[in-house]
Amino acid sequence: MVTAASVVTLVGSVTGIVLALDSGQARTEVIRAPGPAPAPTRPSPAPDTPDTPDTPSTPVTGEPTPGPTPQVRTTPAAPTPARSSQRAAPVAPLLYRRPGSQVLDWVRAHPDDPRTAVIAARIADRPAAVWFTDPDPGTITAQVGAVTTDAAARGRVPVLVPYAIPDRDCGGASRGGAPDLAGYDTWIGAFARGLGQGEVIVILEPDSLAQSGCLSPADRAARLASLARAGRVLKAADPRARVYYDAGHSGWNPPGEQAALLRRAGAADADGVFSNVSNFRTTADEIAYDRQVLAALGGPARLGAVIDTSRNGNGAPSEGQWCDPAGRRIGRAPTLDTGEARIDAYLWVKLPGESDGCRGAAGTFTPSYAYDLARGPSVPPASVS
Repeated sequence: MVTAASVVTLVGSVTGIVLALDSGQARTEVIRAPGPAPAPTRPSPAPDTPDTPDTPSTPVTGEPTPGPTPQVRTTPAAPTPARSSQRAAPVAPLLYRRPGSQVLDWVRAHPDDPRTAVIAARIADRPAAVWFTDPDPGTITAQVGAVTTDAAARGRVPVLVPYAIPDRDCGGASRGGAPDLAGYDTWIGAFARGLGQGEVIVILEPDSLAQSGCLSPADRAARLASLARAGRVLKAADPRARVYYDAGHSGWNPPGEQAALLRRAGAADADGVFSNVSNFRTTADEIAYDRQVLAALGGPARLGAVIDTSRNGNGAPSEGQWCDPAGRRIGRAPTLDTGEARIDAYLWVKLPGESDGCRGAAGTFTPSYAYDLARGPSVPPASVS
């Protein structure tokens, strides 16, 4: 995996759904299907201010293929508390927590473990993304439909992560995906048929744009065109779906460079961008970076950004470590009400406690790691119940 950005990695043999992956880290839910492992994350200049105290499993994403850490060439702007009058209202007040996940399974199986209460309250009870990594188009519709149907019945908004782009992770730890772009087009069509007609958030292919520099110019152009088609297919299948494209993170590509990739991939015709998936960058850094990316991208004023805050409570380690680095903490609780202009949501795309491959097998829940992350304070889930 790369040490300069955030790349997704899946490991093991899961066949269907996987929840959040991190740069060099594992993500949250899975219906077992083969997938890669976590990728590295970049060091963050300053740690995130811990949130006030507050008493799900996934694939792994981290950063681009190994190489020098890119420098962000723009000066971040301070977060603005007020929302723009042009921004659309939040998707809905409640996010979906899947009733089955690695962390919930562990909590139920270990009621007497001294760590259980903390892990249950601060991690297992939080809404988290559901990852889909099985490249078989014959099974993906039912897998997606199972999640969206359950979420609709509970009156919740699910966060879905399609992760099957060909040459995923540039052949790194999370390599895999569809055999070719024609196969991917078929797969994304089958994925879209499982969306239903309810409100959903789609985190479309983590690292697919920020890490695309490993591809030849022709292959990169083909991937961007395929992602543009994917966005159109998802929106056509479910007009209430909110589709976000890969913006990497604040320590990866410069905003203008990332915006150019996003534009070619059709992000301006979707709902915006996502950043910090499976990474540790501070929320303040990501807010500033995402606003710069959106400004460079152009497009409708309604475009916004969502930020993965699952493990950024203390920011990124200064040494650039990405694999289950010590001293990290969970970040802001998932919410669709951020109070920040153009920032649509804070989400837990990568589930805290699922290892990047150092504290445990990549993509598997590791209670000691989860406990270390959970002991840090986090913002109460004001808009989640």
